[in-house]
Amino acid sequence: MNDGREPLVVLVVDDDPLVLSTISAMLKDEFTVLLANNTDEAIKLFAQGEIHILVSDVKMPGRSGLELMDWVRNHAPKTVRILVSGYAEIEDVLHAINRCQVFRYLLKPWQPEELRQAVRDAARVVALERSHEQLLQQNHELICELEKRVRQRTEELEEANRRLEATNRQLQQTNAMLEKLALTDELTGLPNRRALEQILQAELRRRSRYPSPMALGMLDVDHFRSINSRYLHTGGDQVLITLARTLTNCIRATDTVGRWGGEEFLIIAPVTEAEGAYILAERIRTTLQDTCVYYDGQEIRFTVSLGFTAVGHDVTVSAENLIYHAAAALQQAKSRGRNCTVITPLITSEEAVLIAS
Repeated sequence: MNDGREPLVVLVVDDDPLVLSTISAMLKDEFTVLLANNTDEAIKLFAQGEIHILVSDVKMPGRSGLELMDWVRNHAPKTVRILVSGYAEIEDVLHAINRCQVFRYLLKPWQPEELRQAVRDAARVVALERSHEQLLQQNHELICELEKRVRQRTEELEEANRRLEATNRQLQQTNAMLEKLALTDELTGLPNRRALEQILQAELRRRSRYPSPMALGMLDVDHFRSINSRYLHTGGDQVLITLARTLTNCIRATDTVGRWGGEEFLIIAPVTEAEGAYILAERIRTTLQDTCVYYDGQEIRFTVSLGFTAVGHDVTVSAENLIYHAAAALQQAKSRGRNCTVITPLITSEEAVLIAS
């Protein structure tokens, strides 16, 4: 119930001493129980320490239980609130639900097990909130490590951590950064495979509403293993970094390029027919053929093979279909001697679903 920590604190507020003692006896084996016979006493107890669950009667001398619930909502919003009443007045119920945002509203005479179960349910809410906070903390620690590796500035990282812990806004920025890193290839800075799959699915959904042609391409660095063997993996990394930068400059603003894995890259080209896909692929291929990478005092030259599949505006196709046909076109380009482009137009929906078993 309380994930191994100290027992949760339950504050019971009622002007009837018998009710207070009864509820205390019911809950004391599972919780730390505090008692108050009016709203003012309850507020003083909130100032003395954290209270996880509040159980309060509605009708009390002085300020009512509804006023107490409203005060707690503003001053201790993490406290889970249970309201007990001997009156089924609809105004009280609506006020408790809409304004005070109570967790449960129980009517007298309540059954012991009913009240005990309501408090247990509230304790589960507290436990879930604690678990959520632990997950946020784990996300925060992961961001710290990533910042340290990327920027290698421990002092700046510690300052960023303090800022992240200071406000909810900074915590949201941290989570946004984590999401971005999860969708970005660390070496090239391009969208990674997970991001590309999401972008491709989004484009297919857009295309289902607004039919249009589309092309998908796969690019592979020719003889990349030889590059890694000759110039070591650091030299190969420089080739991939240069390739990524060049690809970004070659595509249109509406296109997307990302790292599919290893030395393979995926190109998503909306509103592009076979002819346009060929022009795009050849522009990429010839540009890279003339690109030189300087590494450790040496010049590294490389070529790429490209395979594109293009579909007309009226062809229904899935992401799996497109990827399969683009990969097949890439294999044809390799079998033709590499450093070339192969375009595979898909004319009909029936043709698009012919996937090898």
